[in-house]
Parts: sequence; C-alpha cells; structure tokens
Amino acid sequence: NIDSGNGLIFTSKLLDRETLLWHNITVIATEIENPKEISRVPVFIKVLDVNDNAPELAMFYETFICENAKADQLIQTISAVDKDGSPGGLQFFFSLAPEGLTTSNFTVHDNKDNTAGIYTRRNGYNRHETSTYLLPVVISDNDYPIQSSTGTLTIRVCACDRWGNMQSCHAEALIHPTGLSTGALIAILLCIIILLVTVVLYAALRRQRKKEPLIVSKEDIRDNIVSYNDEGGGEEDTQAFDIGTLRNPEAIEDNKLRRDIVPETLFLPRRTAMARDNTDVRDFINQRLKDNDTDPTAPPYDSLATYAYEGNGSVAESLSSLESMTTEGDQDYDYLNDWGPRFRKLADMYGSAESDKDS
Repeated sequence: NIDSGNGLIFTSKLLDRETLLWHNITVIATEIENPKEISRVPVFIKVLDVNDNAPELAMFYETFICENAKADQLIQTISAVDKDGSPGGLQFFFSLAPEGLTTSNFTVHDNKDNTAGIYTRRNGYNRHETSTYLLPVVISDNDYPIQSSTGTLTIRVCACDRWGNMQSCHAEALIHPTGLSTGALIAILLCIIILLVTVVLYAALRRQRKKEPLIVSKEDIRDNIVSYNDEGGGEEDTQAFDIGTLRNPEAIEDNKLRRDIVPETLFLPRRTAMARDNTDVRDFINQRLKDNDTDPTAPPYDSLATYAYEGNGSVAESLSSLESMTTEGDQDYDYLNDWGPRFRKLADMYGSAESDKDS
C-alpha cells in the first residue's frame, strides 16, 4: 500500500524472498489543485534475504553396508542444500545427533566442504539380527540466526562379495542359524498339503465300487433301456405314452370306473345289506366281490393293463391259428400251379395230399 499524502510505501502482508524476489509496482502522482496534471513512475522492490530456512539433505540417500565391513570404513558421502542465500557463501556443518552419540554403530565426519562422510564404528554386521539402521544427522548453517535441521539416513545391511559389491539385502532368502527361512517353511507346508490331498483322492477312488455294465456281451444290443423307480399301488406311470390304449376294451365299453388313479370325487363307503341266513355262500361272496370291484373308494388303486388282448372287441380280432374256423380241406391250392416254377414243389406237396385224401 501507499500513503496518498506523503507517498510512503508499506507492506500489507509478509514477503518471502524464496517465493518472490522482486515486486514491480506503478506509482501515480496527481496535483491537488490541478487534477489533470498526472505522472506515472515504476517502482521496483527487491526482497532482501534473511536466514529463515534451515539446511537439509540434498537428496534421499540409499545407503547399504556389507556384513563383512571393517571399522572406520566409509560407506556414504552426504551433502546439504539451503533455500537462503548468504553474501559470504553457504557453509554447512554436519554432526551426529545427541541421541546417537553413545549407541550408534556409525560416525559422521565433517569434510569442511559442505559434505560429510558416514563411517562404520565396529567390525562386522549381521543382517539376520538387524537388517536396517536409522542414523540421525544434524545439519546447521553459519548465518545469523543459525538454522539447523535433523536428517535421517536409512542404512541397510546386505550380503556382498569379496570386492564389496551388494548381492542381496533380504534376510528371508537365507537360512537362519536357529531354523529355516520363511520361504522354506511355506514350501514345506505346500508339499504337506499336496500330499494330504493326494492321499484323500486315492482313498476315495479305492472306496468307489465299480458297477457292472448293463450290456455284458457285445452281442447283447438293446436300443432303449428305461429304468422305473415306481413300486406299490397307486403309483402313476411316466408320461411317455398313453396307457389308455393298453386297457381292456370290454372295461371301456362297460363304463367301469378306473382303478389306477385316485377318483376325482369322493364317494361314501357303500353299506351292503346283511346276508340272510338262507343265502347261498357262493352268491354272497360274488355279491361282495362285485361291490368291491365297483366301489371307487376301495384301496389300493392298482394299475390294470391287459397286454396282447385279442378276440372280442379287438380291432384285429383273433390272430391265433388255433382258433381258425377253416380246415385244410377247405383250402384250394390249385392256384399254386399258376405261380410259376418257383412254387412247383409247394404245389406238388399240397396237390399230392389232396389226391391221397380223394383216394
């Protein structure tokens, strides 16, 4: 902002040099008595630096150490950066955090050139006991007021070859001195599970009984094999065919009630008259049989089917040669002579039989 009376310029909010170094504004001046007299002038404002930012590690360091490392061995060189600027140049100081001075397995050596080296403090490291170390490093500058920060280095213990090249940093890949690794235990468990499944399947196959084939001989050829599970009275047959065509035609003509299904209408049980003392026993039994045959409520409802029925009521009538009303004497076999030489032998046989009868 600017004071309109005396032209003093002052800030309306905090300024940050690291965010914006220069601020460019335009100041307009106008005469009070003559407002038409106006002039403009640009004003450039530079934000001066103060030490308000602490230095920090220049990057994220992936540090590793070999298990066979020796004492006072250099394992990492670190550097720092600072957002603030200094007229005399930046100068950083590195040191180990107070909490790690007595318990740390590493030391920090300041190289006086804005870098520092990380060194081992003892011989040999075991990644099965401790696979990762956290090292706190304090970084400070030389400006006023002094700013400092603490950066943490992650150091992993790895297996290396004799030249110091890293090979593996995973402790699970090796066998522990006191037992097996996690990968080996998982492999053993999978083998046990597969063995158990194999045993169970083998036992199930042995228990399964082999069923005899329906067709034992190759010569026994059947077109259709139908299995029925129906048994007992009252069971209806499948809907594959109409069983009505197999019933006795006489039963249809006499309008007898069907006994193979439950009647749609319920009838009260018939009360038969008491037999008289002088009634013949045969007539009494026949009467009771007739009453039960015509009673639709009398159980069971058995299926009644007459197969190969022929005779009275059949469309084909009787096909039995035993019931034929004709005899051989009524047959005239002279027409066999007209059928040609192929039937000559048959004509001679029947012709000779007739000639024997006549004689």
